[in-house]
Amino acid sequence: MSSTSSTQATNQATHQAANQVTNEALFERAQRTIPGGVNSPVRAFRSVGGTPRFIERAQGPYMWDAEGKRYIDYIGSWGPMIVGHVHPEVLEAVQKVLANGFSFGAPTEAEIEIAEEICKIVPSMEQVRMVSSGTEATMSALRLARGYTKRDRIVKFEGCYHGHADSLLVKAGSGLLTFGNPTSAGVPVDTAKHTTVLEYNNVAALEEAFKAFGDEIAAVIIEPVAGNMNLVKATPEFIHTLRALTRKHGSVLIFDEVMCGFRVGLRGAQALYNVEADLVCLGKVIGGGMPAAAFGGRREIMDHLAPNGTVYQAGTLSGNPIAVAAGLKTLQLIQAPGFYENLAAKTARLTQGLTQAAREAGVPFVADSVGAMFGLYFAEKVPGSFAEVTKSDVARFNHFFHQMLDAGVYFAPSAYEAGFVSSMHDDAILDETIAAARRAFAGQ
Repeated sequence: MSSTSSTQATNQATHQAANQVTNEALFERAQRTIPGGVNSPVRAFRSVGGTPRFIERAQGPYMWDAEGKRYIDYIGSWGPMIVGHVHPEVLEAVQKVLANGFSFGAPTEAEIEIAEEICKIVPSMEQVRMVSSGTEATMSALRLARGYTKRDRIVKFEGCYHGHADSLLVKAGSGLLTFGNPTSAGVPVDTAKHTTVLEYNNVAALEEAFKAFGDEIAAVIIEPVAGNMNLVKATPEFIHTLRALTRKHGSVLIFDEVMCGFRVGLRGAQALYNVEADLVCLGKVIGGGMPAAAFGGRREIMDHLAPNGTVYQAGTLSGNPIAVAAGLKTLQLIQAPGFYENLAAKTARLTQGLTQAAREAGVPFVADSVGAMFGLYFAEKVPGSFAEVTKSDVARFNHFFHQMLDAGVYFAPSAYEAGFVSSMHDDAILDETIAAARRAFAGQ
């Protein structure tokens, strides 16, 4: 055992003895009052097995659990912590507004400032409405699209997750043009029937769907860089065909960039693909770790929102001053010269190192990245659709996940989730991760 590992083990034992608390005890206690013991399902570790880690604190690229064990963090609160945990400038911005009040239910100047910043950075966004979660952003954008077009049908893609609104918890039917089927109990069939689900990156299916009922489609919503079936990138042909078809048929194109926004690049996937969406949904990074999200786009469409128009949307905590302060400072920090070039280089260093380590051990494994997002797949090639993702060796991933967790590296606890690198992950941390993976692959 290295001196660093020995010190960490000693600190963990001291912490645990002082606090007399374990992750297992906390999980058992949580399940008595919280369904499944967690407030978001993936945290329960059901996909990978074992006991979830209850996090006590975080700093920079690290998290510490209730037992005092330190982890290199590659989930970053599922994306928001792009400048690392508790960045001093973000912390200062939050502390400055805390003394003035937590919430007002009335407008503030800071809301204008963050809206101006978002519209300055993101292509196509002329107006923006702040909300409190990604689900709220996508749900509101779809309602707005339906109100604007006066149509009901929406199209989504298999494997893309857009939050837990009823019309989005739908999987593909038995054939291309059949009604979608609810993927969750409690979703009415009458709601699901207005959602058509197509295969991601399938241009032919897209063209067939628009040929069949293009003039009925209010909106198409897509993760242009998907992060909820692991990292899967849309092909340029697919995105540009989608833009052409929605424009031809008068449908609203919605980019769900709640996850990939400000992660794949400063201006998001629109700049990556050189295409403008009609509406864009943002979240995670724009809250700097606080509950904040937004949707916005062309003024012509946004003007249909209440109080100007007839599409109703409201939220008591929308534009919360604390969340806005954290988000605005984060948006300012990520515009520093070279920020994204450095971040993309770090992420590529990680994925290339992991791939090389697996190759040395003869383990079927590939990794991919775009900007500061990455995907790990126990497969022969990088997947391009949900069906291809499901062919990965999940059992092997689960074993690898626990090996890395034991080594103090916290990857997403699911083979179907992307990972994230922050500006605080330096070369030494990345090399430590690759070294741990080399040991894990050798034991596969």
